[in-house]
Formats: sequence, C-alpha cells, structure tokens
Amino acid sequence: MAAAQGHLVHPEGRTWKTHFPKGDLWVFGYGSLIWKPPPHFDQRVPGYVSGYVRRFWQASSDHRGTHEKPGRVVTVIERSFWETLDDPHAQAESDSASTGKVWGAAYHIPASHAEEVHDYLDEREINGYTAHYTPFHATVDIDGDQTPIICMVYIGQPSNSQFLREPESRDPQQVAQVIASSQGASGKNTEYLFGLEKALEGIGLGTADVHVTDLVKRVKAIEAEGLGEAEEKEAELYVTKSLEGAAKDPAHANGRASIE
Repeated sequence: MAAAQGHLVHPEGRTWKTHFPKGDLWVFGYGSLIWKPPPHFDQRVPGYVSGYVRRFWQASSDHRGTHEKPGRVVTVIERSFWETLDDPHAQAESDSASTGKVWGAAYHIPASHAEEVHDYLDEREINGYTAHYTPFHATVDIDGDQTPIICMVYIGQPSNSQFLREPESRDPQQVAQVIASSQGASGKNTEYLFGLEKALEGIGLGTADVHVTDLVKRVKAIEAEGLGEAEEKEAELYVTKSLEGAAKDPAHANGRASIE
C-alpha cells in the first residue's frame, strides 16, 4: 500500500505527480532520513519547513522498538495544533531562535527512480506515517533559484495509532526512559536519538532543536546512573563472594587470614 495526502491508497492511485509533474521527486527528512538517506538521490540540500514542531511523540514498534515494548521516534506536528497541547518544552520552543522551523535535509530523486523510492519510503515509514506535501526552504540556491520547493514529507499525524495521546506519555523524562531502554529491528533507540542530534549539528546554522538536545541530556544521565548502579551491584557481588570464600577458608576461622 502507498500513502498520499495522509490516506492509504494503491500505488496506481497516488497523487504525488500532481505535485511533481516532471516525474521527479523531492523528499524532506527530519528524522533518520537526515543521516540514513533514501536510495538513488542525486541532490541533498539542507534547509527547513515552517509551521511545524519536531517531537519524539511517535511510538515505534518496528525499527526502534517492538510491539511489546515500543520505542520512540520523531514526527512533526502542525504548530497551531501543537500549541493546544501540554508540552513541558513549550517555553523553550518559543524562546528558540528557530521558532516554527523544523530543520532537516531534502533529497531529489530523479524520475527514473521516483516510483521505486516512493515504494521504499512507504515501506520504511509504514508504522503510522503518511505522505504529505509542504514548502521546503533551502539554505542554498537550487539551480540558481531561491524559491521554496514542494517536498513530500512523511508525518505521523496525531490521528495515527502510534501517536502518544496521553500527556504523561509525552513527558520528557518518560520519553527519555523509554528511549534509553528500547531496541528494535534497526537497532537501539538511543542510536536514533544520538544520530539525529549529530545529524542536525552537521547541517549547519539554525539547526538548534531544544527538544532533541534536552532528551540527549536526559538519556545520557539515565545511562550514567545505570552504569553507577551496575558498578554498585558488581561491588556488592564482590563483597558477597569474598565473605562466602572467607567462611569456607580455615585460615579465616583460625584468625590467620591475610589482610589486603
């Protein structure tokens, strides 16, 4: 099945060519597509789309989690709707210099491979995402033109089953806890988060994302705490084994044990 304008349709019913009459395709990536691009692209252009907010509010039961324990991946949310939701990062978002912009990378797919790449992306983004179209603002001229271009973008809308509807599930600390402990077919959830942060840093100016950087700090703190707990358990096990060994050693019973 394919996706167009947010609705699942058969491939022959796709409407993407109404946006790309030449048969080529522009795709905007704001998550893993930034560092794991689609095949057959011949241009990669950094830039942004306006009027959205990027959030780790989409559950992942395939790539970065399982059905039993879904991970967390990003979607973009229309800013007008996002403003109606409870978000602990709301103030930081409003204070950001890039308010209303979601930075990422756009890929140009030549007409010879457009249908193939569309199929690939439909499969890759099958877990709650649907295809939509929005103007993309490049940070460089495209063929000498500064006019925004229309890009296809996959969005996990709030109406999809994987969107985190309950406010408590969108709490940053809870999201970080899930990311720190989840893993799916494509690898650890932490790799997705850290990869996104590094990819955004690599794009250049204006790519600050307070939500992503805050989650990175929280996950690293959780990992550090877990390392401390592991070391504490290891020390406890060492002491237990030492005491058990001492109880079995006649030298200890006779008061002749050596002191380390």
